[in-house]
Amino acid sequence: MNVRQWSRDLAMGVRFAFGGGREGWFRAAMTAVGVGLGVALLLLTTAIPSALAVRHQRDVARADYTYVFGHPMKAGEKTFVIADIETPYRGSDIRGRMIQREGAEAPVPPGLTGYPAPGEMAVSPALKRLLDSSDGALLRARLPYRVTATIAESGLTGSQELAYYAGSDDLAAHIHPPDVARIDHFGSPRSPDAESDPVLTLLVLLVFVVLLMPVAVFVAAAVRFGGERRDRRLAALRLVGSDGRMVRRIAAGEAMAGALLGLVLGAGFFLVGRQFAGNAEVFGTSVFPSYLNPSPLLAALVAVAVPAAAVLVTMFTLRGVVIEPLGVVRTAKPRPRRLWWRLLLPVAGLAALYPMIGQGRSGGDFNEYLVTGGVLLLLVGVTALLPWVVEAVVARLGAGAVAWQLAVRRLQLSSGTAARLVNGIAVAVAGAIALQMLFSGVQADYTKRTGNDLTRAQMSVQVPAGVQVPEVAKAMTGTRGVRKVVSIADGEAGDRKKDPNRTASVSVGSCASLREVATLPSCRDGDTFVVKGSDSDSETTKLLAVAGDKYGRTLYLDPSYSGDDNEGSPSRWTVPAQLKQAESREDPTGYKRGGFLLTPGALPHGASTAVQGVVYLSIDSAVRDANEYVINTAVRIDPLMQAQALTTFEQDGQFESIRTGLFVGAAAVLTLIGASLLVGQLEQLRERRKLLSALVAFGTRRRTLSLSVLWQTAIPVGLGLLLAGVVGLTLGTVLLKMVGSTVHVDWPGVLAMTGFGAAVVLAVTLLSLPPLLRLMRPDGLRTE
Repeated sequence: MNVRQWSRDLAMGVRFAFGGGREGWFRAAMTAVGVGLGVALLLLTTAIPSALAVRHQRDVARADYTYVFGHPMKAGEKTFVIADIETPYRGSDIRGRMIQREGAEAPVPPGLTGYPAPGEMAVSPALKRLLDSSDGALLRARLPYRVTATIAESGLTGSQELAYYAGSDDLAAHIHPPDVARIDHFGSPRSPDAESDPVLTLLVLLVFVVLLMPVAVFVAAAVRFGGERRDRRLAALRLVGSDGRMVRRIAAGEAMAGALLGLVLGAGFFLVGRQFAGNAEVFGTSVFPSYLNPSPLLAALVAVAVPAAAVLVTMFTLRGVVIEPLGVVRTAKPRPRRLWWRLLLPVAGLAALYPMIGQGRSGGDFNEYLVTGGVLLLLVGVTALLPWVVEAVVARLGAGAVAWQLAVRRLQLSSGTAARLVNGIAVAVAGAIALQMLFSGVQADYTKRTGNDLTRAQMSVQVPAGVQVPEVAKAMTGTRGVRKVVSIADGEAGDRKKDPNRTASVSVGSCASLREVATLPSCRDGDTFVVKGSDSDSETTKLLAVAGDKYGRTLYLDPSYSGDDNEGSPSRWTVPAQLKQAESREDPTGYKRGGFLLTPGALPHGASTAVQGVVYLSIDSAVRDANEYVINTAVRIDPLMQAQALTTFEQDGQFESIRTGLFVGAAAVLTLIGASLLVGQLEQLRERRKLLSALVAFGTRRRTLSLSVLWQTAIPVGLGLLLAGVVGLTLGTVLLKMVGSTVHVDWPGVLAMTGFGAAVVLAVTLLSLPPLLRLMRPDGLRTE
């Protein structure tokens, strides 16, 4: 290969791109915009690992759970007390901390310059905006503190995070780890690395591969914008003496020029998008612009790979085009596309994934190279098979309406161009279907039932020590949106004041509340019950036998243990002679109590502090913000009181984070799909400007031409989505077999992914109609 000749021809192509007048500049701009959009998303993707790492570092640096169980820390010059008072608000989580400084050398929370005084708070910028808005009225009632400071970026994980620190002067009296703890520094202690989950690692790898593959396809398609006009110019170069290889290199130079300009535009798009990302929140995740810094090595790889891909793609696509001095041989009947080598790609992909089938979690980590290679080959197989499918189908399409005939004839003449524009959608949908199947197949492994019965209660309120349960129940009864209140106070009874040998649980509540946790024969205030039927209770019968005679046996409520901070004197409780029998039943959270049930009248005088309670609430769903009213009531009684909504399922946090990452990435890819398709559609319409004007001049209705454009898009898109469904289902099946899950097709998910792809195409078609109508004007026939 003559490097000097290659350089000269490529440079000539660059000059043609920028020195070919308005036509050359427009063609280069179209290519640059398409490539720029792809480059911007590639840079964004290379910046995601850095953003996630910074978010994790910020979260670790402000962590305040550094206490050690069983070894309470004593107050000192470096200590402070901190309480977790996180709260939800209309679907968003607010990170709240109440903090009390004990020593002069106590560290300041990250993002602050000092401790907020009692009655004051420091808030994040996003929380301040919410509090100042009309939507924050209920939240302002919940946070009755004066805002005196703003948390800086170093103390937040994202620009839209809702967080605050509130000052206090009496937290030390309420220390109860993990909710309220005394510590002397921020930041999580170093812990041994946990063993990674092979399935979660596989999910992360697949998300990156599936999201990046459509971007590569779009970039490859963008460098071929204006292909037909370019080939006619190359024929003119042949007429003045250039040989076939030379004109191909010149064409590659033109494509490289558009790609280089696309790199510049892509960097600009990325910088603008990075600033926009600082004001956006997607699926509860936000970042600061400074987080999105691409890896220098990956950015350099993108800068080299995109122009190189432009040259290689152009040389590859022109290999079968005969460029002669008098024109480009495209009018002759083309040779049918070969199928055999196109089938080799997905077959090779399946062969790469086959050794890992049945491996599951017990087989160790999945081979990341085989996984990446196999998935890439399957998705590339979509781009290879789609042109053959479109050509084979449109060749057999027959007569119909005028719009149908115009569309079919156009597709028969340039099926490759139509397939090229749809390839990105097909690849994205195929990958999304496979991932949807995999997520649905393994979801049960990372989701567990909570046991909560939402037909009996929808919220619960944990009552802290020192707060009387009846007071909370009374306040909740008068809260807007609350239909029913069930309050239970739980404690412990032992056979000794300190270090008892045997213990049993004690639950206190009204007759109506006790019926929610046990089946009672009859009940009135002052009754006491012994509960049967709890699988977790094996001590009650033994405790009664040890306690002594059947009458007058004595137990101690809230006994103390060596090493704890319980310095109070346990309350003596004399078990009544007439104990009633009760059968245990599950409470609204699925827990079956044992031990003793006491009505308030049976509790010894002064023993109310020996039990701590929970209040279950039935909420009227017709009342808007009923949950918020409940939380406000709880905080008004005691800022440390936790009220939360009950759920049927709980999902693993890491699994949920990966799925959130998929949704965020898919949203960005879908945006790129729409923008790239629109650019390609406009380029195609512009190339056919004279043809459209001629058809209008001959009397063709604009409606007919608009429908023909719709059919030209709909036919290849429909074929592409059908092929994507087949490949996606195949890949999803293989992935499920790899992780050892039962193969189950999530048809709603498959239809949803396919529908998203179709919706994007429909939106692009509608946006291209105004330019189409302008191109149909008769003055489009004017020439110079």
